[in-house]
Amino acid sequence: MRVVSLVPSLTEAITATAPGLLVGATAWCTHPADLDVERIGGTKNPDVPRIVTLAPDLVVANEEENREADLEALREAGIAVLLTRIRTLDEAFRELDRMLTDGCGLARPRWLDEAEAAWAVATGLGPTPPPVPSVVPIWRRPWMVLGRDTFAGDVLARLGVRNIYADHAERYPKIPLPELVAGGAELVVLPDEPYAFSASDGPEAFPGLPAALVSGRHLTWYGPSLVTAPAVLRRQLRLSAAES
Repeated sequence: MRVVSLVPSLTEAITATAPGLLVGATAWCTHPADLDVERIGGTKNPDVPRIVTLAPDLVVANEEENREADLEALREAGIAVLLTRIRTLDEAFRELDRMLTDGCGLARPRWLDEAEAAWAVATGLGPTPPPVPSVVPIWRRPWMVLGRDTFAGDVLARLGVRNIYADHAERYPKIPLPELVAGGAELVVLPDEPYAFSASDGPEAFPGLPAALVSGRHLTWYGPSLVTAPAVLRRQLRLSAAES
């Protein structure tokens, strides 16, 4: 098969399972680092004519990452599109299996079994402390946070982090900083993507509030990184909060 991926997470999942299957990926597809395929634009602005010239058997996409207008243009050009919907960890496991086995005709990969096992262990370690009320910014200028119904929010909830905006009407609401600071959170979780929060860019906006600097890839990507994500995120949530 010839496959084009419009999602970094799905690109990594396919290349980890069947190297050489991909013929095209977005400019944002950074894993694996040595990926050598045609670059077809971004997730929100893919070069549809270029994709068509690659003559893929399948384009894989995601309902949150990609625009329906682009996907419809590909369908009108006669290209099959597999659209994933991933807003929880369980959905990630199901959709990855569907994409790889049904969509790409591959055997279920070992890394997917290892990822499910890692999360089963991580969430079955026995009694855990009460969830920590937290705020999870994903952007600043303006400040945006995780709201309802997000994959990253579900991942954090399984690790004992209670997003105080999990019931917000929007999935990624814009919240004024004074409201974030005074909202009752006991922890601010700062991933390094999509905004690159760091020790010198982010924590200073939340004086007196412990800040956990976490890997955005392990928090927001669904693919092989899920194998190590529970251990990586648990360590970062504990150490960063303790050091703040």
